[in-house]
Amino acid sequence: MSGNSLSAYLRSGLFAGDATFAAVAETIELLAKAALEVRALVNQGALGSAIGSTRGETNADGDIQKELDVVADNIFLNAAKTSHIAVYGSEEMKSPVVLNNTSPFALAIDPLDGSSNIDTNVSIGTIFSLLPVVGDPKVDPMGSFLQAGRNQIAAGFFIYGPQLALVLTLGRGTQIFVYSSKYGGFIQAYKSISVTEKTSEFAVNASNYRHWFEPIRLYVDDCFAGTDGPRERDFNMRWIASLVADTYRILVRGGVFLYPADQRRGYGSGRLRLVYEANPISFIVEQAGGAATDSIEPILDILPKDLHERVPLVFGSKKEVNKISRYHTDPSMIGERAPLFGKRGLFRA
Repeated sequence: MSGNSLSAYLRSGLFAGDATFAAVAETIELLAKAALEVRALVNQGALGSAIGSTRGETNADGDIQKELDVVADNIFLNAAKTSHIAVYGSEEMKSPVVLNNTSPFALAIDPLDGSSNIDTNVSIGTIFSLLPVVGDPKVDPMGSFLQAGRNQIAAGFFIYGPQLALVLTLGRGTQIFVYSSKYGGFIQAYKSISVTEKTSEFAVNASNYRHWFEPIRLYVDDCFAGTDGPRERDFNMRWIASLVADTYRILVRGGVFLYPADQRRGYGSGRLRLVYEANPISFIVEQAGGAATDSIEPILDILPKDLHERVPLVFGSKKEVNKISRYHTDPSMIGERAPLFGKRGLFRA
């Protein structure tokens, strides 16, 4: 563990002399101040006027907006206006907003991920991705968001839970900072955190089992079979239904997260958003030694076609993520499953 402040880390010798990272540092600190405003609103719980109310409207993805979704979006938009952001792309807006076309960065953001969990007091968060500007934002405001996730300069998320924490990568490892009211800032709690390569824990919404495609069902069947099945060890299942909370748990203790495509209408291409959810989470996880795919291909290699494009997402401990890919691509992986296990599973007759 380390006691460095976020400010000290951002201005450490690790980034000394890099003009780009000086601008990144200022931008991250402005986002951190905005997160404190959002945390203050979230902490009011049911007593806050913006918490339980809904607007009767949907965002660009068709999800029902809560008032706090919009309030949080405005808070981060105002922070972006005072930083080095040229163009702002948010889950809550249909199209990107051009702020200053001479600035070097594009910000893709989910201002309040998991807002449907607010009423039940489950941890929620803000996910963000910092990208280099491509072309002239005034001419093509969308262009900067239609690049592979490997081009990200920085990515992170704030999690509003028992502690307010910032998980951050600048492409040189993944760090976790926890807000300290005693010191009045974010203090480094985990330095260059590393996701264990192997795991016996997975996170998936098992209620969707009947909708999954065969490779995912076979994988989950084999996990549930435990020591009696082809995996020959017992697995635990965890599912918080909050992307930031599930990610934080995997970073700290290992595991694998699955939100696959399935056969329901609107879920055939996955459900999570590539640009401002899957890409930043994948960058964070890869920088922590883990892996992230769309079930087969690395998330960070995918070229987005739209700001709000959806994608399947599997991430976490590298060996387990790779094994899930083999369930999809390597027939011998399935063929090697002993006949005894071929037609059995927790949910199968």
